[in-house]
Amino acid sequence: MKESPDLSPWWLRTVLIVMVLGFAGLIVITSLAYRNAPPTPAQIVDAQGVRLFSGDEIKEGQAIFLKYGLMNNGSIWGHGAYLGPDYSAEALHRIGENTATIIAQQQYQQPLSSLTPGQLAAVYAQTAVELKTNHYDAASATLRLTVPETSAYRKQIAYWTDYFLNPERNGGLKRGLISDPTELRQFTAFITWTAWASVANRPGENYSYTNNFPYDPSVGNMPVPGALLWSALSLIVLLAGIGIVLLMFGKFDYLGWISTGHHVHPHLLPGQASAGQLALVKFFVVVALLFLAQTLVGGATAHYRADPGSFYGLELEKLFPSNLMRTWHLQTAVFWIATAFVAAALFLGRSLRNDEPRWFAGWIHLLFGAFAVVIGGSLLGEWAGISQILGQWWFWLGNQGWEYLELGRLWQYLLIAGLLVWFTLLFKLLQPDTLNESEAKPLVRAFLLASLAIPLFYIPALFFGAKTNFTVVDTWRFWIIHLWVEGFFEFFATTLVALLFYQLGLTQRNVALRVIYLDAILYFAGGLIGTGHHWYFTGQSSVNMALSAMVSVLEVVPLTLLTLDAWDFVRTTRADCDVCGKSVAIPHKWTFYFLMAVGFWNFVGAGIFGFLINLPIVSYYEVGTQLTPNHGHAAMMGVFGMLALALMVFVLRQTSSDLRWVGVEKYVRVGFWGSNVGLALMLIMSLFPSGVLQVWDVVQHGYWHARSLDYIGSERSRLIEWLRLPGDLVFILFGAIPLAIASIKGWLDVH
Repeated sequence: MKESPDLSPWWLRTVLIVMVLGFAGLIVITSLAYRNAPPTPAQIVDAQGVRLFSGDEIKEGQAIFLKYGLMNNGSIWGHGAYLGPDYSAEALHRIGENTATIIAQQQYQQPLSSLTPGQLAAVYAQTAVELKTNHYDAASATLRLTVPETSAYRKQIAYWTDYFLNPERNGGLKRGLISDPTELRQFTAFITWTAWASVANRPGENYSYTNNFPYDPSVGNMPVPGALLWSALSLIVLLAGIGIVLLMFGKFDYLGWISTGHHVHPHLLPGQASAGQLALVKFFVVVALLFLAQTLVGGATAHYRADPGSFYGLELEKLFPSNLMRTWHLQTAVFWIATAFVAAALFLGRSLRNDEPRWFAGWIHLLFGAFAVVIGGSLLGEWAGISQILGQWWFWLGNQGWEYLELGRLWQYLLIAGLLVWFTLLFKLLQPDTLNESEAKPLVRAFLLASLAIPLFYIPALFFGAKTNFTVVDTWRFWIIHLWVEGFFEFFATTLVALLFYQLGLTQRNVALRVIYLDAILYFAGGLIGTGHHWYFTGQSSVNMALSAMVSVLEVVPLTLLTLDAWDFVRTTRADCDVCGKSVAIPHKWTFYFLMAVGFWNFVGAGIFGFLINLPIVSYYEVGTQLTPNHGHAAMMGVFGMLALALMVFVLRQTSSDLRWVGVEKYVRVGFWGSNVGLALMLIMSLFPSGVLQVWDVVQHGYWHARSLDYIGSERSRLIEWLRLPGDLVFILFGAIPLAIASIKGWLDVH
């Protein structure tokens, strides 16, 4: 089939329309976060008007929460780690129990345990009325706590003091992590504020600032009607979206990755890399070593859930507490995946040129040094920050404490600067007059725009500080976690793979452009406003829930299309020419195997497991349970991780001769099967069943109970955590280690 020289301009116009509408909605939701965030009172007083604590102490308490890395121990409003409790839910339930106990004594002169079912129901009904009543006076910025709430606040200080003393009861924190009375009082002030915002009704509404999250019937927190309504209506949007897209693929047979009906002529031949491309191989040694390090600290983090008091007889928490291990687990993941993308982009960019500029190799070495400084410095800073070595510099040089954005503010500035230098190198490398094929110019333009988005859309990480309102921070935080990673990194990855396929001769230019445009339309249609599905219960209003629920389900639509391309990827590994039917030597079998893994895990991890927890009514009970890391591991590792490994294997093969590749390939083969089988075992044997059982406990006993150490430390929960060990061992021993060996061998072979 003869292909027209230019695509219809409506492809690009549609992308722009989708992005303008999507960003308009996202900006509206973000601006509403400032207006609808739970207020921080200037002062909090008891029933007699005596001051208990101030708004400044709430802000200081949030900074304490971050400084000690507690978002990588427990969570606030469901967002954070899963080793400890949800602090807001735990505090709220304790306030509720204290209120109920006082009411029972006042009305019946008996403890709760002695009441009849009717009396107990009456007590809890009155408890809900008292706690749901909002005693905040906006005019004076004063919050008045009732007598039971005041009593509960004072008891909380002693409770959290005791919590930080015992690693066996706090998920493996350093013994006596917070011992200063002032810091404990400030921390308790912050936690009490989050509990109040969780239960007190918004002015003029019959639900709390967090849409009645967490689920706790004893204090009157039940799902809001909109959670069910918007979940049901979003299913209609999902089915309609899938139907429309499948109809398009049925009608237009030219949609898809692989070009059919033409001879395959690879533009890239192994063993012919330039000096600059050879200089990039060391990036992938760092990628593989960081990948190995991530798996090791991830295994240690999982062990803290199975046995927080001992690491096979060692008191590991003295040097490497659980909050540090989880911080490193998240940050090493971001670093090794981003490093792989950055290096692969430069490698492919160089392959599009006729020659290599004299400055290229030198700048590669400088960029490598810059990345090493940022990665090494930030990881050491996080250790020093959590260890309280940096004093007042903890936020700038150490650990900011926000989940996924833990690296200190200085390192964030340096990271953005490094990414801008990287984009500048790409831009200079890919000037139109230097390309070896003018046909590739439209692909290169799309590639450069996607590359520019990477540093630009990390900038929102600088928009908040340690004392910024938690709702506002969580809004901007997911501009990074969701929009940067799942949006623009996804778009960048699509353009990167399109360039790869084009260079291998498997995809004609217009076919690659259609894939880029179609993916952009589908991803951004659901993914921009859909960012708000993370904000259902973090202080946003019902407007966000309605918009995000209806739109975010569309994120599943492009993932269903991956199944349509599955056979094309399988056939590509067999390398048969469509025209002559003869075998074609495309020596990138394992690159395509990893790309097939990307497709599989994208559908399973992001599609099935992501959709499972995406609906508001499900998210209400699920957020912060083990179903969240079940989705996170399958999507983050399965999609972005496998793609990063595919790019690493591509570069290793491209820079190795046929003879040397034999020695590297055997490790790649083991690494492929080990990483995929290990990940599957991890999910099937531990994360998924653990998540299902934990959600069931939420429904039965309330969110606070399912997140408490009593549940997490129960015999059944510990057993399921131990069942993760086989998958972890397979993943490390037969996945990460062989791939590290392959990268080192590949680097040594070319130096």
